[in-house]
Amino acid sequence: MPNTGASHSITIRLQMDHQPGLFAKVAEIIGRLGGNIGAIDIVKITKGKITRDVTVDTSGDDHKDEITEQLSQLQGLKVLHISDRVLLMHLGGKIEVNSRFPLNSRDELSMAYTPGVARVCEAIHKDPQLAHNLTIKKNTVAIVSDGTAVLGLGDIGPEAAMPVMEGKAMLFKEFGGVDAFPICLDTTDTEEIIRTVKAIAPGFGGVNLEDISAPRCFEIERRLQEELNIPIFHDDQHGTAIVMIAGLINALKVVNKEAKDIKAVVAGVGAAGTACTKMMLDLGITNIIGLDRTGTLYEGRDNMNSSKIAYADITNPQKIKGGMDEAIKDADLFVGLSGPDVLSLVQLKTMARDPIIFAMSNPTPEIMPEIALPHVAVMATGRSDYPNQLNNVLCFPGIFKGALKCRAKSITEEMKLAAAHAIAATVKDSERCADYIIPGVFNKDVARNVSRAVRKAHK
Repeated sequence: MPNTGASHSITIRLQMDHQPGLFAKVAEIIGRLGGNIGAIDIVKITKGKITRDVTVDTSGDDHKDEITEQLSQLQGLKVLHISDRVLLMHLGGKIEVNSRFPLNSRDELSMAYTPGVARVCEAIHKDPQLAHNLTIKKNTVAIVSDGTAVLGLGDIGPEAAMPVMEGKAMLFKEFGGVDAFPICLDTTDTEEIIRTVKAIAPGFGGVNLEDISAPRCFEIERRLQEELNIPIFHDDQHGTAIVMIAGLINALKVVNKEAKDIKAVVAGVGAAGTACTKMMLDLGITNIIGLDRTGTLYEGRDNMNSSKIAYADITNPQKIKGGMDEAIKDADLFVGLSGPDVLSLVQLKTMARDPIIFAMSNPTPEIMPEIALPHVAVMATGRSDYPNQLNNVLCFPGIFKGALKCRAKSITEEMKLAAAHAIAATVKDSERCADYIIPGVFNKDVARNVSRAVRKAHK
């Protein structure tokens, strides 16, 4: 049966004859084809006809077409309309700006705007630091993207990236109480992006860089953090790494292994893979082997850019050469940040006792849980339809909530590691097991715990 979900749900409007058993045939077709029926609503009843809206979770466009095609062939039934529920949710965008105070009187208007606002402007002019308390800067983050590395879609441009950035803003508000605004830039030039973010920075307390392709993202983040006095955080790098490390802290407890003793393999050494590797080193793991499409990274290898050369300098102490076959042998941990079918079952079986598999690529992980689970001690993915979802939403709302509250000028390595430990500690010792190494995304304690840990680690 196909793997259905709300992310591919549709509402089918059916006009049906008043005919006994007709809707049972509708339900039978949808069920036989693997669709999952949700709400069933009567829209209108007329003489001899009944119009219903039927909500169905599907697995994708081909699945939708198959279901609607077979329904349309039923005698006594007409498919009037098909609505994509995801597209409907995005109509008009997903976020809006609201006033914090009403404007119902002349007095209120004179304080919020002219002439009273002039006094606030003068106060900030005399002491620019007051902007943190007297404007939205205190609790507002810019979500900046150029649309070059969006989800698994790649370089789709700034307009197409907007729905993701809007969704990110929703998550900031829902889970961290932080106001965030999507800013998608129509340029991929590194210097122009840096200049633009610097120019808009006065209105924001922090910047969340999002979906900017490697290796440009490294330079952009580094330069902005050097040239601005507010936190700059590339979530694709550091958010991914923090959540992965949080899961790893608990996974190691499940398998009763120490970080310093394990061998780790990282498939995919782009932005996220590099950040994960650096945090693994901070955690105490010393034997890490990274792989790109060419194979393992090691000192002296040809066909490496500057970021891969730097990666090889701090990893692969035994200078293992070759591909996944050579790298994965006797490994305790596999971290996948690359793409589907990177790790085979044959390769997995050569790993050490009680292996940990973090296959994090979306939507298709490096090895499917159905294949891996019988042979591993702990399995985690980036997907919501399997246990142990390694989702960045566990990190970035709390990270920024804490950084904004303590007026941090940057997010340090100590703050990142503190955030990872806070996420891991949200899973109680009595609850921790192979299927529960990371809190659920709707656990409201996570952002609060991360915020406190970040503030405590701030120096």
